[in-house]
Amino acid sequence: MIQDFCAPATSIWRGGVWTRDAARLGGAPKWAEAAPRIDIIIPVLDEEKSIGRVIGDIPKELIRQIIVVDNGSRDSTAEVARTAGAVVISEPQRGYGAACLSGLGHISEDPPEIVVFLDGDYSDHPEELPRVIAPILEGGVDLVIGSRILGESEPGALLPQAIFGNWLACSLMSLLFGYQFSDLGPFRAIRWESLEACEMRDEDFGWTVEMQIRAAKLGLSACEVPVSYRKRIGVSKVSGTVMGSVRAGHKILDTIFRQYFAAP
Repeated sequence: MIQDFCAPATSIWRGGVWTRDAARLGGAPKWAEAAPRIDIIIPVLDEEKSIGRVIGDIPKELIRQIIVVDNGSRDSTAEVARTAGAVVISEPQRGYGAACLSGLGHISEDPPEIVVFLDGDYSDHPEELPRVIAPILEGGVDLVIGSRILGESEPGALLPQAIFGNWLACSLMSLLFGYQFSDLGPFRAIRWESLEACEMRDEDFGWTVEMQIRAAKLGLSACEVPVSYRKRIGVSKVSGTVMGSVRAGHKILDTIFRQYFAAP
């Protein structure tokens, strides 16, 4: 099971889902004044129409730096990201995981306390960052997944193949590893030390599920928070095409079973 813990009085722990009643908090949470070092990594590929809006909606007062990893864009994604205030690095090797690993390599010499991963297509709501990091800062959780399944999704934002793929992957993780997730959502936060312990290696679509499985095998504490989701700007490189969906599904299932038979 996802590990339980003693949640503070301002929080509610229910079945692996962390929710907060902002009205009862009476303003900004206490941790907002502590200024923890938080870096955001955003992998991008041809997202010139959306990346500026993503960066613009991130609560800048909560983060140290925004790292946009250009995964071989053929448009002006990198230029738009720099203009919006992000640090842009290039990772020519295609793959979601490859871009994330490149971003981690960039911040490793002066690592943050928390790393947040966010997509660059504007399907997530970056302004919900406080909700995603709260369980780490208030409750000592290691890994937080922003669940699109538990949150409010715009009609048509989550395609049927994505919903089915999430359900299948999460069901297998529950059966094989005992951790109950509802989503493989890209909007997530993790402690730096916990991320290092996960020894992430996947360079493709298996990145998100690998992180969740590694956390389960290591016995890290994890929870989900409901996040909002909308139709992305542009066409998805994964679920937006039949071939992309098939490749992603195969990779995710392959990652689950390889991790199950691998050494702890």
